[in-house]
Amino acid sequence: SRAAIERLRAAGIEVVMLTGDNRATAAAIAHDAGIERFEAEVLPSDKARVVARLKGDGRIVAMAGDGINDAPALATADVSFAMGAGTDVAMEAADVTLMRNDLASVSDAIDLSRTTLAKIRQNLFFAFVYNVLGIPLAALGFLNPVIAGAAMAMSSVSVVTNSLLLRRWRPST
Repeated sequence: SRAAIERLRAAGIEVVMLTGDNRATAAAIAHDAGIERFEAEVLPSDKARVVARLKGDGRIVAMAGDGINDAPALATADVSFAMGAGTDVAMEAADVTLMRNDLASVSDAIDLSRTTLAKIRQNLFFAFVYNVLGIPLAALGFLNPVIAGAAMAMSSVSVVTNSLLLRRWRPST
C-alpha cells in the first residue's frame, strides 16, 4: 500500500519492487503504491540474483514476499519477511513471518527491531556504568561487599525495568 511504502521511505529505506508481472502491470502497481524503482518480468532465480547484486553493492537488503517464487530471494536477503498468508516455502525461507498479511507489518517489524536494539544499548550502558564504578571501588577495598552485591542487584533491576518499557511500544499508523 502507498501508506506502507511512505512509512518505509520515512524510515530511510529505499523500496525496490521485484515482480514476475509484465512491465505495464508492474509500472501501474509501482505508480499506485508510490514505488519509484521496480524490475518487472523477473524470474524467481533472477529475484535472488537481484538481491545478491544489491548486497554486493554494500547495501543491507530486506525482502518481503509470500510465494514459492519469492523463496530464493527471501533466503538470499540479509533479512526477509514472509506474509502470514503466504506459502509454507516462503515462511520457511524467511527470517520473520508476519502474522498480518499487510505490508505495513514490515515497517512495524523494522521499527520494533530498532527500538529493541536501542534498549539493548541502553541496558549495556547501565551495566557498564555499574561495573566501571563498582569494580575498582571493590578492588581497592573502598566498597563493602554487601553494598557491592546490592549495586549488582540494582544493575539487574535497572536493566529488567528498562527492558519492560518495550511493552509500551505500539505500531505507528
